Amino acid sequence: MSGCKVAAPVKTPDAMPLPLSFQKATDSAQSIGDIPWKEFFDDPHLLQLIDNGIANNLDLKMALQRIEQASASVNVSRGMLFPTLGVNAAVGQRKFGEYTMDGIGNFDTNFSPNLTEDKRVPEHLPDYYVGVQSSWEIFAWGKLRNQKQSALARYLATEKGRHLIVTSLVAEIAKSYYELIALDNELKILRENAALQQTAVELMTIQKEAGRATELAVKQFSAQLLNTKSLEAQKQQLILQNENKINFLLGRYPQPVQRGNPILEQSLPAEINAGIPAELLTRRPDIAQAELSLQAAKFDVSAARAAFFPSLVLSSSLGVQSFRPEKLFLTPGAIAYSIFGGITAPIFNRNIIRAGYQRASAEQMGMFYEYQKLVINGFQETVTELQRIENLETAANYKQQEVNILRDAVSTSNDLYLAGLASYLEVIMAQKNVLEAELQLAETRKEQFFSVVDLYRALGGGWQ
Repeated sequence: MSGCKVAAPVKTPDAMPLPLSFQKATDSAQSIGDIPWKEFFDDPHLLQLIDNGIANNLDLKMALQRIEQASASVNVSRGMLFPTLGVNAAVGQRKFGEYTMDGIGNFDTNFSPNLTEDKRVPEHLPDYYVGVQSSWEIFAWGKLRNQKQSALARYLATEKGRHLIVTSLVAEIAKSYYELIALDNELKILRENAALQQTAVELMTIQKEAGRATELAVKQFSAQLLNTKSLEAQKQQLILQNENKINFLLGRYPQPVQRGNPILEQSLPAEINAGIPAELLTRRPDIAQAELSLQAAKFDVSAARAAFFPSLVLSSSLGVQSFRPEKLFLTPGAIAYSIFGGITAPIFNRNIIRAGYQRASAEQMGMFYEYQKLVINGFQETVTELQRIENLETAANYKQQEVNILRDAVSTSNDLYLAGLASYLEVIMAQKNVLEAELQLAETRKEQFFSVVDLYRALGGGWQ
């Protein structure tokens, strides 16, 4: 009764209810998280990279091995519900001292007229045994059953862990791909500007020779050209690093990565919907994994609670035993068996059992708070990315307008310079401004794709 009182069931607090909708989200529309990645992305090069990544990524292969380990644990816990059965074959020899009870008893017994010659106990006593032995804990207050349920929940949690790796891998490959084609676009912009600046240097050199420009103007335009070429070299290094990052995610050695159009020529999804928050609980792998881990912790608490109560163990053996090998299998009298049943209750080790129960209870509460944290995190990630998509769309529109105006400004500055109404410094500044604006536009476009991918991951998409 005291044990029952000590091991009172653990009650977790009520979970915080989820809001009914995301901010600025369409509840009635299908969430993009329900769309398989092969349908969500439309770039064939990206689809091929993701497919290769799922097939060859080393983290994913390690996750599969963890699933195998968890599956083996389930089989172990399931086997504990059934009796153990083993074969035992033993050979031994003993000699009892003459001044011991066994030694005197055996010596005296050999003089009994009831013993035939083959039943007399030799001084050097051999022992031969062949048989089967079994043990079964037939009543344990649900301890073994809860251990099996815990192992099963952990197995399912490892499967959700694999889904989590897949959805993270899909998002990481997609973002790295968009980073790569954004760098391609920036390299293209730098090369186009370098060609224009090279022409400007040549034109300025001609004007200097004609006496219409100074050496300072030539040097200013030349310095601008060298700066652009330096940025070009840096972009090429970033492209190489990003290619190697993608190759690593795909579990292969460095090699060129095939890709499609630059970032400004890629299209964003026409509609982006988040669905309802309740879908996060079943779709996001990290939340599902935490929920299963919480279930496993609850079963662990139940198993630890059952350890306070007595357990009934039944042991038995059946075989043949003899000190004469020729009598081992041919004589019915060689048959030996035993059966033993015992109820075991904890007394002196209750502190150890209580500590195990307290540890399991603390793990259960910890998993509850971990589950609650992941739910809140999933909701805030979704809300953040929805707002980010909207703000980046506005920023991209303004940046495109800025680029158009600055391109016109470059053309105007060139005309004014040729007419003698603007200085060469104004021309250089106009070219510099348009270069920076074009690079910022490519960066903003890349961030738009990043936000869509992050929202797709936040909604639990990518592992289907």
